[in-house]
Amino acid sequence: MKAFVTGSTGLLGNNLVRLLVEQGYSVKALVRSPEKASQIFSGLDITLVQGDMLDIDSFAEELAGCDILFHTAAYFREYYQPGNHWQMLEDINVKATIKLLTFAEKHGVEKVIYVSSSGPIGMKAPGVPGDESTPPDPQIIKNLYFKSKVLAEDAIYEFLKQHSLPVVLILPGWMFGPGDAAPTNSGQLVLDYYQQKIPGILDGGACMVDARDVAQAMINAVERGKNGDRYIIAGRYYTLENLFHTLTKITGIPAPKLRLPYNLTVILARISDSYARFTSTKSVMPLEGIRMLHERIQLDSAKAIKELGASFRSLEDTLHDVVDWYQKTKAIG
Repeated sequence: MKAFVTGSTGLLGNNLVRLLVEQGYSVKALVRSPEKASQIFSGLDITLVQGDMLDIDSFAEELAGCDILFHTAAYFREYYQPGNHWQMLEDINVKATIKLLTFAEKHGVEKVIYVSSSGPIGMKAPGVPGDESTPPDPQIIKNLYFKSKVLAEDAIYEFLKQHSLPVVLILPGWMFGPGDAAPTNSGQLVLDYYQQKIPGILDGGACMVDARDVAQAMINAVERGKNGDRYIIAGRYYTLENLFHTLTKITGIPAPKLRLPYNLTVILARISDSYARFTSTKSVMPLEGIRMLHERIQLDSAKAIKELGASFRSLEDTLHDVVDWYQKTKAIG
């Protein structure tokens, strides 16, 4: 079976590509930089397709002959960072997604596995985890990245009313995993911990999931995913304290002892965001991320477990592999 993967060099994408090859797929991987991708995928028998989601016409013909499209690419700049990047978010996450689906159908792709986000989903009620039927939380989708994902899903459902191409929607939790070269905010958190840059523990948490477990659920969705259905692949809920204590066990580096009051953290985050805007750099303590963690949102992945056979490895196993990967790549000593 032939697969086309967008966002192939990202945390989820590169783990997906590796699993696809291991499981006998022929893979075309969309990349912006063939040189970078050649290093990431050294030794893998895949076809690199140079292209950008802002110029789908330039690579659309490469979809011909592919059975499955795995669409993991997205613009993340607004994920937690300060600033308004709505035009890029809309152009890539919403408009380009529908254009890609249109070309996929035109070129005979049989099914699409689309990666959305579980981020916009809140709790059903206090103490009751959210699931696929839970509507977007009005407060959460003030975050423009999450707003773009909600609008992309809406656009996909409009697309499905007029087209026959099956689309399965995957909603991951906060992903950790090896191969996080960028790094994402999760990889940066591990690096900051290792370098002892984290000043204290915020009383918050999130559903954390191994990117490889998300990737495997996506592959399972090729045969088992239902057209138009959404599947939360969120893993298990952990507090930041759980996360840091697990990293202590793996690295031997002691966890921060200071507990940061939420109000103080918000003040520090506002300062960090302001500095990032002024210097055109990344905020080291983005306010949006602090707020999300403080919400302690729990999600239910039962549907994906039942219908896709999703399974989740332990946080310790995941973080062990993340640290090991960074050590091997010399990102940490």
